[in-house]
Amino acid sequence: MDVCRGDILVMKKKHPCGEFKMLVLRSGMDFKLRCLGCGREFMIPRAKAEKNIKNIIRESEEP
Repeated sequence: MDVCRGDILVMKKKHPCGEFKMLVLRSGMDFKLRCLGCGREFMIPRAKAEKNIKNIIRESEEP
């Protein structure tokens, strides 16, 4: 799965604050994500993140 810095991930499970969208800050073996609801930043292993991605919104697709 091709996930780049700046992409917004729509996850299957929501963050504890209730938001489904996460901004990708860093990608590699781990992803560094920022919740777009509360602003919390966290690291998550690539395998776990890719399993929970529902949709990817590219930065070029946003209006």
